[in-house]
Amino acid sequence: MHSTARGEGRRLAARHRTIELGLLVFAVVVCLAGHVEAGLALTGSLPPGLLVHGLSLGALAGVAHLAVRRFAPYADPLILPLGVFLTGFGLVLLDRLDFSYKAAHSAKGDYQKLPAAPSQLMWVFISVAAAIALIVLVKHHRFFQRYVYLLMAGALILLAAPVASPSDSFGAKRWIRLFGLSFEPDEFVKVAITIFFAGYLMASRDALALAGRKVWGMTLPRGRHAGPVLAIWVVSLLVLIFERDLGTSLIFFGVFIVMLYVATERTSWVVLGLLMAVGGAAVVGTVEPHVHGRVEAWLHPLDYYKPVHDKAISEQPAEALFSLGTGHLTGTGLGSGRPWLIGFAGRSDFIFTTIGEELGLAGVTAVLLVYVLLIQRGLRTAVGLTDPFGKLLATGLSAALALQIFVVVGGVSGLVPLTGKALPFLAAGGSSLLANWLMVALLIKLSDSSGRTALEPAQPSPEPLPARARPTGSDRAGTDPAPRSPAPTPAAPIPVTPQSAAPQSSAPQSSAPQYGYPPNPAAG
Repeated sequence: MHSTARGEGRRLAARHRTIELGLLVFAVVVCLAGHVEAGLALTGSLPPGLLVHGLSLGALAGVAHLAVRRFAPYADPLILPLGVFLTGFGLVLLDRLDFSYKAAHSAKGDYQKLPAAPSQLMWVFISVAAAIALIVLVKHHRFFQRYVYLLMAGALILLAAPVASPSDSFGAKRWIRLFGLSFEPDEFVKVAITIFFAGYLMASRDALALAGRKVWGMTLPRGRHAGPVLAIWVVSLLVLIFERDLGTSLIFFGVFIVMLYVATERTSWVVLGLLMAVGGAAVVGTVEPHVHGRVEAWLHPLDYYKPVHDKAISEQPAEALFSLGTGHLTGTGLGSGRPWLIGFAGRSDFIFTTIGEELGLAGVTAVLLVYVLLIQRGLRTAVGLTDPFGKLLATGLSAALALQIFVVVGGVSGLVPLTGKALPFLAAGGSSLLANWLMVALLIKLSDSSGRTALEPAQPSPEPLPARARPTGSDRAGTDPAPRSPAPTPAAPIPVTPQSAAPQSSAPQSSAPQYGYPPNPAAG
């Protein structure tokens, strides 16, 4: 029975890998179709290097699939295809935008005429190779549990590194430059800090779950157990003050609160975290000029066109709203819009406006559903895992991805202030792409553990021995017990007549019940 169930589990896992391969082929074909449509709209001909691009993307996806098939055979079949589709679609958008930016800025001679797609393609190979290396080299996700404090120390160093930068980049200090290359360390911090949170909360969840006093009908945590939350809150505010990075601060604190709620199942932590986040952001947004300018641009985006307006308000929030409104339901078509008018950020966080303008509401909904499906697979992995560390890690990675998508899409569409974060997988940026592919690799390893638990049954325990009968008193005395006779069947009552009535004995009758034992000689 055990071998049959195990064989069925392996057959189902092999079927999942076949489904994954089919979805990878579909993702590559859709991305190539996008290249063809954009090229025909922009130049009237097929884009150059289409075959090489398709073969390169397909080969990269195939190697990743082989690595998953060999080293994570029970992994979720949707995670890798979703990552490949989003990455390939991002290359489609960047290649399309490079053509328009070059045409619009060649005469001006500024940096915006430089293409972004070739550099992004190089980072795609680096990122997928790093993900494959993680899948191959890390045997189990609990490997990271040994180094949670080391990862935390490294994350804090990376998080503080941009403060020493002598100059700002677009109003915020998020980049560090090494050997002529610029890196955005907060993208890697979100991965490392999630691993640390998983290890810390697994060890401290019992203490954090203890109830404190009630305030306004809500049970608040005890003061000494709220220390870690206050510490994380202070660090997020320091990031917001010194680096003027609203997005990283929100993601950093939000992931911790989500994981804290999953670990303790206490709503009071969520309420307390929201109050602290809103209060801290309100104070910093009032006193810090750059953050204050983002809030003003969010509240009054059209004030830029007034003769007198706040200099901190840029034209990008208003241009983003115009671009999204132009798309209507189905969009103008890939290559037929004017998304380059957004300015310098059109290929980073504002790349979402290209989707809204050229693919319309239908395209925006489709892309958001792909994101939602990737997040859902991560949360489903968390539900299927049995160890607390893996469950918290899968939840934290999914929450980090969801929060970053929310702050970027919400900022571009006017729902929340702009944060300057890159849209995962789609926006130009090697740091963001590498960090997101490392998250994909971690989710693949986590889902492999979850699938192995569900599809491959554990070894059955040996057949238990029959329980021994409880010894009687004679057994304990070392003698054989007297055989018990069956209880006598009560006979029909015999009528008593004066002639047949026996004289009553004056001896006392025994009150002991007679259940087949020999009569008591003391009873007369």
